[in-house]
Amino acid sequence: MKVAVFSAKKYDQDGFAQWADPSLQFSYFDSRLNSLNVKLAQGCHAICAFVNDELSAEVLQQMSEMGIEMVALRCAGFNNVDLDTAKALGIRIARVPAYSPEAVAEHTVAMMLTLNRKLHKAFNRVRDDNFAIDGLLGFNMHGKTVGIIGTGRIGLATSHILKGFGCKLLCYDIEPAAELAGHYVSLNELYAQSDIISLHCPLNPATKHLINSDSLAKMRDGVMLINTSRGGLVNTKTVIEGLKSRKIGYLGLDVYEQEADIFFENLSEKVIDDEVFKRLLTFPNVLITSHQAFFTKEALQQISSITSDNLMAFAGGNTTGNELIQ
Repeated sequence: MKVAVFSAKKYDQDGFAQWADPSLQFSYFDSRLNSLNVKLAQGCHAICAFVNDELSAEVLQQMSEMGIEMVALRCAGFNNVDLDTAKALGIRIARVPAYSPEAVAEHTVAMMLTLNRKLHKAFNRVRDDNFAIDGLLGFNMHGKTVGIIGTGRIGLATSHILKGFGCKLLCYDIEPAAELAGHYVSLNELYAQSDIISLHCPLNPATKHLINSDSLAKMRDGVMLINTSRGGLVNTKTVIEGLKSRKIGYLGLDVYEQEADIFFENLSEKVIDDEVFKRLLTFPNVLITSHQAFFTKEALQQISSITSDNLMAFAGGNTTGNELIQ
């Protein structure tokens, strides 16, 4: 079966070469999938897409006209997919629902520790032969209250790590996990009582801009906010105001609302036109990584293997249980 892989990087190619079924014939395209380049998939049976690829009604319609009946998402999120149109057109959508949730959880806590103990600043100081520790004061994680919004696989993995630090956990989810019974509170309580808030919920109409002026007003002054889920959960302009007012004391982002034109690319020799993003980079208490929380060897192996399984199931007229639209 021929598969067009969009937003493909070398690590994607290496992963599929090592862990995908050898009968799958991949064609790799570095560009993000959109209505202008979907024609690159002409002659393929399926498309393999990533987090910032466009799977709008227009793109799906073009795919259908080309005879493509399958989209294999090599990610868990699907906020970039028009599921209603896919269903109407009979296009199967399958995803990778879990690929090493520990990878994202560990990155989440790494961001907390880096911001708290200012490890990034200490690294740069020592390289300049500056061994002073003034301005590097942090706080004990032990005993701090951490609010976890979203307790699916990643949120749960994050809770396991934070329990090891001796943190008090407050949780919110519309589908509580039995393991965290007794830790669930309302969102308002979580906002008001948490020293650190970490986002692990999906992006959908109900959660878009979950972090806004109203929610920020309910938080403690100097709160640490971490987002390793989806950029659209946070109203970035409002967060900038929160940083300026000192309501937010620390901000860690592995995702960004308008990341599609920035992340996963080397723009070091180019001018970035996104003034909001550039403003974020001016704050000394902001740490941004480029959607790399998932990026471990173990996660890449699972992504490649499960995506391959999803494609092979489609080719054989079977299902894997990972289908959003069958």
